[in-house]
Amino acid sequence: MSTTAAKRPKDSLTEMTQILLPGDANALGAAFGGSVMGWIDICAAVCAQRHARQTVVTASMDDLHFHAPIKVGMAVTLRARVIAAFTTSMEIGVTVHSENPVTGERQLTTSALLTFVALDKDGKKLAVPPLEFDTDEERAAADDARDRRTERLARKDRGARWLALVLQADRGR
Repeated sequence: MSTTAAKRPKDSLTEMTQILLPGDANALGAAFGGSVMGWIDICAAVCAQRHARQTVVTASMDDLHFHAPIKVGMAVTLRARVIAAFTTSMEIGVTVHSENPVTGERQLTTSALLTFVALDKDGKKLAVPPLEFDTDEERAAADDARDRRTERLARKDRGARWLALVLQADRGR
C-alpha cells in the first residue's frame, strides 16, 4: 500500500472539450473511433497523473463502448474520474458526450475504462495514493473495479492463441 496520503476521486476529476472537425470524421461524417479513443486516452492520462502526481502510462483500455455517433460540428466533452486505486495502478472511467452547439442537446456517445500505471524515471512501477471515498456509490464502484481487475489479470495471458495467429499471418506475407 502507498505511504502517500489518500485522495478523493473528485480531486483528479478531469474534463476536456473538443469540436469534431472533418479531419477526425469518417466517410459518414461521424467521429472516427480512433480519434475518440485517442481523446479518451489523453483525458484519462491527465486524470491518472493528477491522482498519482507521477508519470503514468496506459496499461489497458477495457469496456470501450460507442453508444451513439458524434457528427461533424458537434462539441465533444470528455470526463474522466479515478474509480479505484490499487498498489501501482489505477482504474479510470471516461465518458464522452456530444453537444449540439445550436440546441444544447447532450448525448452520451462513448464510455471506457482504462488502467494506468505510475512509473519512476527508470520505468519502474511506483505506488499510487489510495482513494478516500465520500459516498457509498464510490465505494461500490471501487469494489466492482477490484472484480474487473481480477478478471483483467486472469484474461491477460489467454490472448496467446489469437496473438500467435496474427503473428503467424505476419510471417506468411
